[in-house]
Amino acid sequence: MVGPFESGKDTVQELTESAAAHIGNIATIITGAVRDIARETGEWFTDVIEMREAARRAREDSPDADV
Repeated sequence: MVGPFESGKDTVQELTESAAAHIGNIATIITGAVRDIARETGEWFTDVIEMREAARRAREDSPDADV
């Protein structure tokens, strides 16, 4: 038979292990979200840069470029 002290210790241990597992899972979710946001933001900025460069080239190639 388990005494009250050992039972309490076991409960605290289980709660601690459970909390650590859940916090680890949450951290993994947040890390993935931050990574995905950084990737999307970088791709968006790349698109903006490419569009600006294309617009600049179009202006330079335009017959009205001297105007």
